[in-house]
Formats: sequence, structure tokens, C-alpha cells
Amino acid sequence: MAIDYSIIGQRIKKARLAKNMTQEDLAEQIDISVAFLSRVERGNSHINLKRLNQLCGLLDVTEGYLLNGASSSSENYLNKEFSELLESCSPDKQKLIYNVAQVIANSDCE
Repeated sequence: MAIDYSIIGQRIKKARLAKNMTQEDLAEQIDISVAFLSRVERGNSHINLKRLNQLCGLLDVTEGYLLNGASSSSENYLNKEFSELLESCSPDKQKLIYNVAQVIANSDCE
């Protein structure tokens, strides 16, 4: 699965705007140029893991949300991942995964 940096950039921008931050504010706090942050938000430049982690802390989002749109606070954050996993499996494996998941879902352990 290829990484779509433009979607990651859109998520960064959305989270930044939700915190009422300008590009200048955010860039200054993580010690990058405004031009670089602008390129990241457009998907034209890639941000390293250290800066990504800093962004997450400042914007109150998870790395999972920025990278793949998954938010562990959402009730259905794994739906996309399960769907992609099942699509990559044969019908026999899909049935096996379903049966295992059903056993786990119906067990008394939490």
C-alpha cells in the first residue's frame, strides 16, 4: 500500500486549523520553516518521524490518525484495516478469520 502524502498533509492541515493555529505558529513550535510546512500540508514534502511525533503532540492527534486516518478514540477505527485485510485474503481465509473473530467476540473475556 503506497503512502499518500497529500492525504497526510490534509489531515495535518485539518488538525492545525481545528486548534486555530497558523502555519507560522506550528512551524515555529517544531522548528521548521513555514515554506516546508506548507509543502508538507500539500503533500509535496515528507515529514520525518520526529517531527510527526511533535506535530501529534501539539495538535492532539495520534500518529495513526495522521498516517491512515485511524483514531483509536473512534468506535470504528479498525473498520478500514479489517476491510483491507479481508480483501487481501482468499474466501477460505476470510471464513476462518470470521470464525475466529466470532469466537473472540462471543467470549466472556474483555
